[in-house]
Amino acid sequence: MSKHIKAWENEYGKSIWKGHYSLELLDVKKGRLLDAGCGSGKYSIPLRMRGFEVVGIDVSFNALNMLRNSSKARDIDIEILGGNVFQLPFKTGSYDLIWCYEVLQHILSEERECAAREFRRILRKDGILFMEVFGKDDLRYGGIEIEPGTFSRENGIVYHYFDRAEIEELLRDFSCKVIESRKVKMFRGKSYTRHMISAVAKKI
Repeated sequence: MSKHIKAWENEYGKSIWKGHYSLELLDVKKGRLLDAGCGSGKYSIPLRMRGFEVVGIDVSFNALNMLRNSSKARDIDIEILGGNVFQLPFKTGSYDLIWCYEVLQHILSEERECAAREFRRILRKDGILFMEVFGKDDLRYGGIEIEPGTFSRENGIVYHYFDRAEIEELLRDFSCKVIESRKVKMFRGKSYTRHMISAVAKKI
C-alpha cells in the first residue's frame, strides 16, 4: 500500500475526521449507494437514515471501526468494507449511486483516472455519481508539489486541487454537471477563499 494511502490509518488513529458536510445536491430518494472513501461515516450514517442501502468502503481500518461502532450505537445497518476507490471489489453494474466527497483530492493522477473508470463500471445504467473536491483557488493550496496541482503534507497525506476543466476531463465518459462554490472567510483580519467543486455525473 502506498505511503499516501497508509497515512490515513494514522490520521484516523489520532482524531475523528470531520470537515465540510453537505447533502444538498442529493435529489434521489432511494437506491443502492456506495460511499466511496466513507471514512468514519460522516456521510454514510445520514445517507442510511435517508433510506439508501449504503455500503461504505475506506482504506483506514481505524475509520471503519469508528463507523462500525457509531452505526451499531444508532442501530443502523451499513455494510462496511476495507479497500480503495481505484480498485473496487464489486461486480459491474451493482450500484445505483456513488457518493464520493472529498476523496479524489487525496490520491494521485493515475489513481484518479482508475477511480473514474471504476465508478462508471460499477454503476448501473443511468446511475449517478455525486462527488466534491477542493478547487485551485482554495486557501489551502500549496505545499511540497509532487504532481501538477498535487501537494504532500508532513503527515504523508496528499492534496490535489482541481479546476472545472480537469473535472470535466476526468468525468468525460459521464453526462456531467459541474458546480463551483467560493466562500470568503475572515481570519485575523484577512480574507481567505474556500473553493469547492462539486459534480453530478450520470452514466451514459
